Amino acid sequence: MAGYGQSDAGLADAYALEDDALHLARAQSDLAAVRPVSPGSGAALRLLAAALDAKAVVEIGTGAGVSGICLLRGMRADGVLTTVDIQPGLQRQAREAFTAAGFPSGRARCIPGPALDVLPRLADGQYDLVFCDGDPAEGPEYLAESLRLLRPGGMVCFEGALSALDADSYDDRAHAARALVSTVREHPGLLSVLLPVGDGLLCALRR
Repeated sequence: MAGYGQSDAGLADAYALEDDALHLARAQSDLAAVRPVSPGSGAALRLLAAALDAKAVVEIGTGAGVSGICLLRGMRADGVLTTVDIQPGLQRQAREAFTAAGFPSGRARCIPGPALDVLPRLADGQYDLVFCDGDPAEGPEYLAESLRLLRPGGMVCFEGALSALDADSYDDRAHAARALVSTVREHPGLLSVLLPVGDGLLCALRR
């Protein structure tokens, strides 16, 4: 992607303000060897959740709770985050992170299991935002499920879109990610943008 580099993402990260709760969640991510969203991506997610006045959000990839804190901070005070991860241990850490950030237990619903097993059990058209930070190879399936889950005017976001478009990547995951970006860009029912924060945040509004 010409014209974009890590220096641009670094400026976005430097601009974002993070407190002790997010620093702790990031430290737990390091210990668990999972990569959280960047500060710039987290700030973007918080802003998008606030702009949507989001009450119901789905997150694919709980991690140690960094992105969840950002989403919760943008959501309505009565909003509930449904977060899915294949590692229950990480979800326990995320719950602790949410508590440390000041959120009561009822604000987050942690569901362990593969995303493609969990998502079909969620209700159609009841969600304002779906954030996908799972297996890039499953991106097309995440998109299909997201379009079912979102209300009109809701939004789906994919983490890692720019890194997936790296011209030097040719594996199956990179191929699936490129197909996803193309599908989102050309979909007649979506209004999309690729934000140059972190590893790239691909966002699409359901018309």
